[in-house]
Amino acid sequence: MLVLAVDTATPAVTSGLVRLGGGARPETLASRVTDNPRAHAEVLTPQILECLADAGHSPAELDAIVVGVGPGPFTGLRVGMVTAAAFGDALGIPVYGVCTLDAIAADVRRLDGDVDGGDLLVVTDARRREIYWARYKQDQRVEGPDVRKPAEVTAEPSVRVAGSAPHAALFDVPTVDVQSPSPAGLVAVAAEAIGSGATPDPLVPMYLRRPDAVETADRRA
Repeated sequence: MLVLAVDTATPAVTSGLVRLGGGARPETLASRVTDNPRAHAEVLTPQILECLADAGHSPAELDAIVVGVGPGPFTGLRVGMVTAAAFGDALGIPVYGVCTLDAIAADVRRLDGDVDGGDLLVVTDARRREIYWARYKQDQRVEGPDVRKPAEVTAEPSVRVAGSAPHAALFDVPTVDVQSPSPAGLVAVAAEAIGSGATPDPLVPMYLRRPDAVETADRRA
């Protein structure tokens, strides 16, 4: 199966074309990552088209789409989800939403050779001096996702931390250099559902908190 993967929940604009099937791990055919939190809308669709061209495929050949649904900032997160939904609607193919932190954890597992690498904490930038975070044990998410100040999130000595490098460095534990989800990591999270042909759940963004910009009483009036 040919799967398009996109994520805009972190400062990185991620897109890629992944082959899935035969019980093997997802195979990345082409990928693009642009680290620019202000350019999600400008670069995502061109990146997708570049990935398709690099892999020698057309949009009509896609079987499914996987998109990171956060947690992430409002504007950037919407870009990826709206783009994925638009492609899925135009092509008549399913769109699977996955937690971006789960995809980062899946990438860490792939680095470990798909074996249990121990407890893991994944953190990404939530702005306002806060982090989005989730905790994993034996390849399963056991806590989160949530948003808190780094000092409010504990990390035991046995834990490794992955995700945003500046925020991972705040914890006195070993770090794993996986700062944003790869296309293969995104697809790995949804692989079982895609392979079984399961109907995807509606796309629901993980905002975890209210937006900075709210309508004032005067404007409502």
